[in-house]
Amino acid sequence: MTVRRARAQLVIDARALHGEGPAWDARAGKLLWVDMMANGLHRTEADGIDAVTTYDQPVCVAVPRSGGGVALALADGFWLEDPDGTRRSVMTIPQPAAPSGPIRMNDGKCDPAGRFWAGSMAYDGRAGAGALYRLDPDGAIQAVLRDVTISNGLAWTADGATMFFIDTPTQRVDAFDVDPADGVISNRRPAVRVAPADGMPDGMTIDDSGALWVALWGGGAVHRYSRDGRLDTVIRLPCRNVTSCAFGGAALDELFITTSRLGLSDAETRDQPLAGGLFRFRPGVTGPAAVPFRG
Repeated sequence: MTVRRARAQLVIDARALHGEGPAWDARAGKLLWVDMMANGLHRTEADGIDAVTTYDQPVCVAVPRSGGGVALALADGFWLEDPDGTRRSVMTIPQPAAPSGPIRMNDGKCDPAGRFWAGSMAYDGRAGAGALYRLDPDGAIQAVLRDVTISNGLAWTADGATMFFIDTPTQRVDAFDVDPADGVISNRRPAVRVAPADGMPDGMTIDDSGALWVALWGGGAVHRYSRDGRLDTVIRLPCRNVTSCAFGGAALDELFITTSRLGLSDAETRDQPLAGGLFRFRPGVTGPAAVPFRG
């Protein structure tokens, strides 16, 4: 099987410390994405015009809400923000007892039913300290998976019957069966295996054919895996730490890609001056916009 190889183009030389969590807000016509460790939420228009809202703690992911505003996973848990900027906490994640170090939220998004899923991880990355949570539109909160190390990418098939999930150190994308009515997951199994030489799987999205696009931390690329798990496309970026990707644009035919400068030495930063930038690739296929949270 021939693997297509291409390069992404820079949209904004944002120099984000840790760009993450792209989500296309179709109603606003803007890309939501975060500079997690700089506490910033970006709203970027298709022409590159960018506005940033700053918070008092790390912003891990933001998704639009069906009634306006955004749903957030800040470092300490789930928050809801109204269109006027009023925010309220709806869940604070439990912290472990000393001497274990603190835990924060990480990547997330909404499933096709409008439930908001986001996971957690320890700041020091220790094994099994995180979990995957689900916030339902009625306000109910469920810890769906325990013993997670670095909860990262999520994606669902269009019918909501299959969920894909990345716990980064496993070097896998796992699939689950989902009951679309209540979001209950079962039957975990590997869907994609990523070779360590290619980097570590981070964020991801799914296209309208059911293929997965996986950002590779340390790998300087996004990989597309067909429905049977085979690699068929490699998008190269001019920086090592590629964090996530999402479809967007008016026709949903543009793949937006976030990157990070986190952990780079001064020499590596000089060698990768576009690290932390927002990039774009036109893959010739379409994918879904972010599903708004329905709560």
